[in-house]
Amino acid sequence: MKRRQFVKATVGAAVLLRSTRLFAQSFDLVVRGGRVIDPSLNLDMIADIGVVGDRIAAVARNLGSSADREIDARDRIVMPGILDIHAHYAQDSEGPHICLSDGVTGWVDAGSAGADNIDEIVAVARSAPQPAGILLNIGRRGVIPEGDTADISLANVEVAKAAIARNLDYVVGVKARMTEGVTANDLTVIRRAQEVASYFNLPLMIHMGQSASPMADLVAELKPGDIVTHMYAPPPNAIVDDTGNIFPEVLEARRRGIFFDVANGRIDHLRWDTFDAIMAAGFWPDTISTDGFSTSRSAPGVRDFPNIMSKFLNFGMPLSAVVSSSTLNPSRVFPFLRDKGTLNVGAPADIAILELRQGNFTFVDNYENLRPGTQRLFPFETVLAGRQVPRV
Repeated sequence: MKRRQFVKATVGAAVLLRSTRLFAQSFDLVVRGGRVIDPSLNLDMIADIGVVGDRIAAVARNLGSSADREIDARDRIVMPGILDIHAHYAQDSEGPHICLSDGVTGWVDAGSAGADNIDEIVAVARSAPQPAGILLNIGRRGVIPEGDTADISLANVEVAKAAIARNLDYVVGVKARMTEGVTANDLTVIRRAQEVASYFNLPLMIHMGQSASPMADLVAELKPGDIVTHMYAPPPNAIVDDTGNIFPEVLEARRRGIFFDVANGRIDHLRWDTFDAIMAAGFWPDTISTDGFSTSRSAPGVRDFPNIMSKFLNFGMPLSAVVSSSTLNPSRVFPFLRDKGTLNVGAPADIAILELRQGNFTFVDNYENLRPGTQRLFPFETVLAGRQVPRV
């Protein structure tokens, strides 16, 4: 067996061996009997999770120690807390609490605000119960109906730099929307956004879909660690050509270290035929995200993060890969999430417990096209920093 294979195969066993030392002690919380799935540890097994304070203290089968509190997770999925790296929960104070009860224990607001209104968005992130970061919209007024940078003067580099400088504790990147009509000149806008992001050594997230410039030109402007979001947006200028093949420049961008993100959203971002072509090409998402708001539960195509996960579970990805794209992978995109996305002993005790139901379910794309599925994940319980979160 090669060394790399040996290390991967023994990671899960090592977690169990380390945790046996803690069997004699009591825990503040034990999550009992769930199917624990943690791609960071190569784990997929029935196990208990013991928590002391705000940290994971043990992951083991039949953890017999006493606990002050217990959660019965039998017949449910137990996984690291969900990380949603494209959302708009900071638009009101309820958003962070609603998504938390759905299992989201860390999130990024993806460009709701620009330099002129970033302070109010940062204030919501600062008061959120879970860790949160903000992407500054290169359009200084943020998302506006008339187009964030339809007036090119709104893409002001120096004003954006000043806004980030005074909010470095919460601004974790820059956002640029590339849709034609939203921006006056997408290549000019992406270059200005990249100038700002690179100045602070931050990632740039670009909103793709229906852009004036082809994807080959847009991804050429990106650096390793940047993010392409709305990756399932249909033509014009999707990431696939008319025959369903991924453009070579897109494949090369992924090899260079560019992340590709889902951001399901409500309009224009996901259509089943484009989705099918991309999935059939084997170009799975690096990260799953909602593009969600506090009101998304009433949006049939979004509902909650587990509903978006369910689309991929039904139509192309195994459960372990879906979990990885919702936890481990996003933890690698933004440094403030680096210690998240894992149930490793000593990690923050952020846990999402989901119920996987079998039945007849309907899933909706952004164009009101319906598709039947046989599996659906539902939120059950959330643990944040060792504390069980009330359902909202």
